[in-house]
Amino acid sequence: MRIATWNVNSLAARMPRLLGWLTAAQPDVLVLQETKLAQEAFPSEVLADAGYGSVHRGQGQWNGVAVLSRVGIDDVEVDLPACPGFPDPAQPAEARYLAATCGGVRVAAVYVPNGRTPADPHYDYKLRWLAALAEHLGPAAAGPIPFAVMGDFNIAPTDADVWDPEAFVGSTHVTARERAALADLQALGLADVVPTISKGPHPYTYWDYRAGAFHKAMGMRIDLVYGNAPFVARVRGAWVDREARKTGVKGTPPPSDHAPVVVDLD
Repeated sequence: MRIATWNVNSLAARMPRLLGWLTAAQPDVLVLQETKLAQEAFPSEVLADAGYGSVHRGQGQWNGVAVLSRVGIDDVEVDLPACPGFPDPAQPAEARYLAATCGGVRVAAVYVPNGRTPADPHYDYKLRWLAALAEHLGPAAAGPIPFAVMGDFNIAPTDADVWDPEAFVGSTHVTARERAALADLQALGLADVVPTISKGPHPYTYWDYRAGAFHKAMGMRIDLVYGNAPFVARVRGAWVDREARKTGVKGTPPPSDHAPVVVDLD
């Protein structure tokens, strides 16, 4: 079984790339983030023609997560039960969490809030959201069913996961409190499935569009896969598909600023 995660940074803009990637990579399950589509605009029929069932949690031009599967979609769960809103915790949850069981494997797609800056209210919202995630995932993490929470976490787990740690001093994505939130997930029994390095010294998954960051290897590893023991026991390989981040043929849509992370299970 092949499972993957990809922040597509607007599905409407990236749809031809997605369909081409599905044909080339042949994932059995793919979780998407930042679909940036209203619920009614999600291309479920087009994906069905490509052989994939799908579920989507949309929010118009912001956020959005989806699960695509050619091995079935069962037990769908939309939003975290105790998920805080923003800026008021009492507001409805943003479209950042979607879980389903596909071919006997439980997957949760997450798009963790960016945080903006440590002084911004969005940073505290990010920490509250991650706390709600950890609170919810305990049973799945400890359970007998292979389970992985995967997606754009907007956190680099270590200094080795950013191209220049000094460039990120005072910024989000690398603070001690954010990394402590990842440690809380690991304390549940979830392990970081680190991709194999395909080029360069680090398996980055995100490169800014500006300043030629991709070609200069100025990247970050923020698209993560955390699996429980039954999931990790089945992992036979994990890799970042950097080819999907390249510009491609002239006239095709530009790439997302993220690359897919692919995990192969036995």
